Amino acid sequence: MNNQHSAKILVVEDDPEQRSLICEILTISHFQVMSADCVEKAILSLKDDKFDVVFSDWKLGELSGLDLLNYTRKNFPDLGFIIATAYGTINHAVEALQNGADDYLPKPFKRQELLLTIDKALKAKNLRGENKLLTAQLSEQKQLIGLVGKTPEMQSVYQRIDKISSTNATVLILGESGTGKELAARALHENSNRKSQAFIAINCGAIAESIAEAELFGAEKGAYTGANSTKIGRFEAANNGTIFLDEIGELSLSLQAHLLRFLQEACITRLGSNEEISLNVRVIAATHRDLEQEVIKGNFREDLYYRLNVVPIKMPPLRERQQDIALLADHFIQTHSKQHCCKAPTLTAELYRQLLEYHWPGNVRELSNRIERFVLLDDEQELTHNFNVLTSNNSNLPDFTLPSEGFNWENFERFCLAATLKKHQGNRTKAAKYLKMSYKAFLYRLEKYQITDS
Repeated sequence: MNNQHSAKILVVEDDPEQRSLICEILTISHFQVMSADCVEKAILSLKDDKFDVVFSDWKLGELSGLDLLNYTRKNFPDLGFIIATAYGTINHAVEALQNGADDYLPKPFKRQELLLTIDKALKAKNLRGENKLLTAQLSEQKQLIGLVGKTPEMQSVYQRIDKISSTNATVLILGESGTGKELAARALHENSNRKSQAFIAINCGAIAESIAEAELFGAEKGAYTGANSTKIGRFEAANNGTIFLDEIGELSLSLQAHLLRFLQEACITRLGSNEEISLNVRVIAATHRDLEQEVIKGNFREDLYYRLNVVPIKMPPLRERQQDIALLADHFIQTHSKQHCCKAPTLTAELYRQLLEYHWPGNVRELSNRIERFVLLDDEQELTHNFNVLTSNNSNLPDFTLPSEGFNWENFERFCLAATLKKHQGNRTKAAKYLKMSYKAFLYRLEKYQITDS
């Protein structure tokens, strides 16, 4: 278990026998234990002493475990919190999770189940402590939405976010990887009347197909092998808040049908159940894929596409907002210097020029990573590594005369990519190196033009 010898647990239970048994189990397991038989005494204990986890029953006389949870989250937000619920009262468990409990434990429970939930709450508490710096950084990133970026392309993004934040409209955020799609989604949430509720982000491409339905929509006990208790899905946990479905284009057709039904009916059905659960969740989706092309190819449902694309937001790639590069660079220097307690290095006029001339295949994320490395190592070469791919002289360019009547650049780029891939027998690594292009940028362009190895 996690930090057993130092962790202090407050057990809140009004049944003397239950309270004594729980305290005995935790004491034998080397936890420091204190107890209370009502919410009022528990609050006094929290004010007088320092705890790591509160383990509370739901029913506690006139007040409930939920009242204690709300008090704890308001006054001791980092504290681990577990709530015990009577058998069959899953609605209590859902309410507790939505209000910030780390876990719930249905009664009756076994010793090992109790210890596992305590361990989970301790880990959650420790993570909250370790992530305080991350939270501060995220706050700065949220400010980036309003403060960093003055180009017309970004102003258009800000205006659209401002107009639709307070609505419940479904939003589809489009753009290449690294352009800040999740930041835009968080800005929509933070500027809405849901900001005090949950914001749950899901990478649709990272969920295993075998557990995806249960992960998103929940599952009843026994619905599948290993389902030893009722599982609350991400949509249910996001009730009254916002759910962000990143890389929506990776969602299977089966799950697309479930998502479409939710968008149409505002309800879900847990795996293994026939009961419909009505929810109030705002859906924000994002993708780097061309969903219209995915619809044509049969990979994405057309009806779902139109349901998601109520209000589209296009995040521009960094190469299309060059005027923002210097502002972003200065912002990231200050952010990462503060994060790592380093002296902020200075960018020379030559370095600014190189930043402006680079093509930024990884967009804002790549700029942030390069600046962070520059701050940590104070080495200009680390910042400009591989910049010479585009900023070197033209001595290695092939002979080419621009036609007087003009030509279609995208057709030309598509031809060059396909020809290079064929020249190297479909070896993408060699083809990218031949074009002096990063592997990631090369893959992005292959996908953009739907070029295959064959």
